[in-house]
Amino acid sequence: MNDLLTLYGKTFNSRLLVGTALYPSPAIMRESVQVSASEIITLSLRRQNPAQQQDNVFWDYIRESGCQLLPNTAGCKSPREAVELAKMSQEIFQTDWLKLEIIGDDYNLQPDPFGLVEAARKLVQLGFKVLPYCTDDLVLCRKLLDVGCEVLMPWGAPIGTGQGLLNKYNLQTLRERLSDVPLIIDAGIGAPSQAAEALEMGFDAVLLNTAIAKAQSPVLMAQAFKLAVESGRAAFNAGLMLRCQTASPSTPTLDMPFWQQAENMLQE
Repeated sequence: MNDLLTLYGKTFNSRLLVGTALYPSPAIMRESVQVSASEIITLSLRRQNPAQQQDNVFWDYIRESGCQLLPNTAGCKSPREAVELAKMSQEIFQTDWLKLEIIGDDYNLQPDPFGLVEAARKLVQLGFKVLPYCTDDLVLCRKLLDVGCEVLMPWGAPIGTGQGLLNKYNLQTLRERLSDVPLIIDAGIGAPSQAAEALEMGFDAVLLNTAIAKAQSPVLMAQAFKLAVESGRAAFNAGLMLRCQTASPSTPTLDMPFWQQAENMLQE
C-alpha cells in the first residue's frame, strides 16, 4: 500500500523526524539518525552554528546525509527575531523549509500564539515552507492555516519533558477537525509507546530529539522509535477496535458446552 507522508508537495517514506542536538558525539548522532531511517532532520542555527563549530564532522554529515533539512528558530522570543534568523538559516542551509518556534514562556517553553501567527504570515509571504511549533489549541491552529501554513506541529507536552500526550482530548479534536491537514506531534515524546499512540490516533508523524539523544543507548532507542512509529501507523491503517464499557467474550458461547454437543451428536 502506498502510504507516503506528503509535506509541502514532497513525499517521504518515514514518519519519524529527529533532531541533531544533545548527542554524546557527532558519530553517535550520525548512526542514530541512520538507524531511525528519518528523512527529515532539524537543526538550529542559533545553537549549532557552522561558523563556530570547531569540529567539522558534524556539519560534514549534515551536508552529506541526504535528509531534508529543517532549520528551526529555537530560542527566539519575537516575530522579528524569528524572521531574521529564518533568513540567515535559508542562506546558510540552502532551504526554504523552516520549523518556526517563538517562545512565550521561559518556564515551560510554551509557544507564543500571537507571535507565531505574525511571524508565520511574514515568512509565508517571503516564500518559506513554514512548519510552526504550536500548542494544541484549535483556534490557534486555524489562524496558522489562514496565514498560509500547510503543516502544523502541535506539542504533546513541553519540550524535553518526556510526558507524552498530555491533553489527548485537545489532540483528538485537532485530528478530527483538521482532518485534511498534515499534523506532526512535536515535543514532549519520551518513549516509543507514546510515539506509537500518536500515530494510532491518526497523527501523520512525530518529531523528537531528547528521547533519543539522551537515552543510555541513542542508537538502540532510535531503532525502537522507528519500529514504534511504523507500528502505530500500521495500527491506524488497520482500524482500531471500538472501546466498550462492558466486557464482550472473544469466543461466542452456545447453549451448552461443546463437549456436550459432541456427546449428543454421537448418541444420535
